[in-house]
Amino acid sequence: MPFFTYILHSSSLGKYYIGHTGDELTERLKKHLSGHDGFTGRAKDWIIAYYEQFDNKSAAYARECQIKSWKSKKMIQKLIAGHCGGGSGHPPFKPVPMIRNGLSF
Repeated sequence: MPFFTYILHSSSLGKYYIGHTGDELTERLKKHLSGHDGFTGRAKDWIIAYYEQFDNKSAAYARECQIKSWKSKKMIQKLIAGHCGGGSGHPPFKPVPMIRNGLSF
């Protein structure tokens, strides 16, 4: 079963959300768009901007923590653009199709 570290982006908020999951990415995005009370519930325009796939949950969570530790929007944007990579054993940049409301574009 694959696990993912992913970055969502909301244009209306100008914010990124970083998470990890063992769910299909489109299913996880649907949960973020479901209107819950959490951080991502504040907008309905989240898209999957980036993801990396891992063989286990602990590796996906470690990568999530690493990206969050940067505390830098600029570094996240560089990662998405493919200008900074996995490093230290993490997979390199993986481009993804834009996914909005569970539909691929």
